[in-house]
Amino acid sequence: MGEIKMGIKRGTTLAAVAVVVALTATACGGDDTKAGDAKPAGAASQAPASGAGDYGSDYGAGSAAGAGDAAGTKAAGQLAIAQNEQLGSVLADSAGFTLYRFDKDTAKPPKSNCDGDCAKTWPVVAAGDATAAAGMDPSVLGEVVRTDGSKQLTVAGWPVYRYSKDTKAGETNGQGVGGTWFALAPDGKKAAKAAAAPAAPAAPAAPAGAGQASGALTVAKDPKLGEHIVDGNGMTVYRFKKDTAWPMASNCTGDCVAKWPVVPPVDKANAKGIVEKGYSVLDRPDGMKQQAIDCWPVYTFTGDKKAGDINGQGVGGTWYAVSPDGKLITTS
Repeated sequence: MGEIKMGIKRGTTLAAVAVVVALTATACGGDDTKAGDAKPAGAASQAPASGAGDYGSDYGAGSAAGAGDAAGTKAAGQLAIAQNEQLGSVLADSAGFTLYRFDKDTAKPPKSNCDGDCAKTWPVVAAGDATAAAGMDPSVLGEVVRTDGSKQLTVAGWPVYRYSKDTKAGETNGQGVGGTWFALAPDGKKAAKAAAAPAAPAAPAAPAGAGQASGALTVAKDPKLGEHIVDGNGMTVYRFKKDTAWPMASNCTGDCVAKWPVVPPVDKANAKGIVEKGYSVLDRPDGMKQQAIDCWPVYTFTGDKKAGDINGQGVGGTWYAVSPDGKLITTS
């Protein structure tokens, strides 16, 4: 599929690497049934039922049917650079809607692998009248010819999309969906405020908290989820279905961990209402220490802006809130 109209620079894609570490003395890997779970017995059964190319995993199942139809292949017009608290500089269209890229596309050569239902959930941005934002290199703008013959805007070779669940300017609901969709930075890379993060783990003690000063875990009650674990700031705690409890391992690294920060170790004395079976600490190879409950690594979500938010619940069919005994809460 199609040639580039202008010069491009390919963005860097970080591959997620599974990391396995030895368990603490506590036995791990028991029953994990909770609120509609399929009773996965051990690590192998924790893998999502759908494959990596599955519609629900990659495209964001649950979007209203045809939600992207109205947007169609509308051109972007005068691009803008928005500042997002979590993501830093994010590229937006003339109406202020966040623009996205898809990991299963390619930038060299430019090629879109989002058609059909995918393109309804992720409406393509038409090439044509797009103008570079102030402070943006105009040479990164280009176009690619899609399978239907239409021309799609590219940034540094990456085909550009909107997200049908973003209903107003500034929203970034598509960030991290399926682990393959990410907001665009002005240079075509994935938007991320973590540019200086690699230098932080210089001191061994610093990564232990991963910048998260929650200091405690407790139990909150939500009308939809019932009792679930929150950190000391009241932020919902989540588990990732692609992690394992036996052996205890996190499969969330790189871009994933920027989106889903690890919960730092919390002393048992500060874990109120949490069942302590398998309450242990995971030593990650990136230098961070991560709290595990019932031997499952736990995280918070950057999409939760205030205490009580549950925006991470069900994201990609792999992220779920955690019950006081460490099990997944899959009903909502």
